[in-house]
Amino acid sequence: MRPLTVSILLTALLATGAVAQGYAGDAATNEPIALVDKPTAGILKRASYLVSSTYFQNGGMLVGLSVGVFDRFMFGISYGGTDIIGPHAIRMNPLPGVQAKLRVFNEGSLLPAIVVGFDSQGRETFLDSLDRFAIKSPGAYVAASRNYAFLGNLSIHGGINFTAERKDGDKDMNAYLGVEKSIGQDISIVAEYDFGFNDDHGRAVGRGRGYLNLAFRWHWGKGVVVGFDLKNVIKNQQNVSVGNRLLQIDYVGTL
Repeated sequence: MRPLTVSILLTALLATGAVAQGYAGDAATNEPIALVDKPTAGILKRASYLVSSTYFQNGGMLVGLSVGVFDRFMFGISYGGTDIIGPHAIRMNPLPGVQAKLRVFNEGSLLPAIVVGFDSQGRETFLDSLDRFAIKSPGAYVAASRNYAFLGNLSIHGGINFTAERKDGDKDMNAYLGVEKSIGQDISIVAEYDFGFNDDHGRAVGRGRGYLNLAFRWHWGKGVVVGFDLKNVIKNQQNVSVGNRLLQIDYVGTL
């Protein structure tokens, strides 16, 4: 059975006996915990969970499960590989990814929400020759998010991160910015700019332009959120012509 079919069936099964939620649009009942590749200060509510699946180039697939353990702490695990879909031998990632996030400050009247966290999951294809993912994992990070009422919901995000994927010779700290805007009750659009300071010299694959990523999120109802990502729009890597296109299917629920 193909992985896409498995993901659709899994989300349908999870919807039974759970309270469904969503994180896109004005009717969202949960905070988005990530922009495209980088984390926000959003956190899952206690006893809430997120089942995610992303489909990318070379028959790649990444699946994950995140759980809100306490009101201010969440934990997750993820695993994937390439050539899962297609005729070639499957190549799984060397190790699962782990994620942990702690809310240090809730958003106030003046200050943004702030989290500290760790995410060892890189994105897209694992590059064996460099012992890193095509998009490096965030690693240790600090992220801040601020929400505004502007024709619906407008969220501004930013953070700094220090990845553990440094065997390509680029060991710099990195930074990123992002924005999310709701369009009606069920749709959000996202823009993320990763400065790519940790991917622009040594044997790194970046070209010094940073990564501009765009995304569309649609809450279909019953906790299912479908997303489409257009990544590396300004061609920081040479292996794209228009942008790298990814499909994302998530389910958010509460036990």
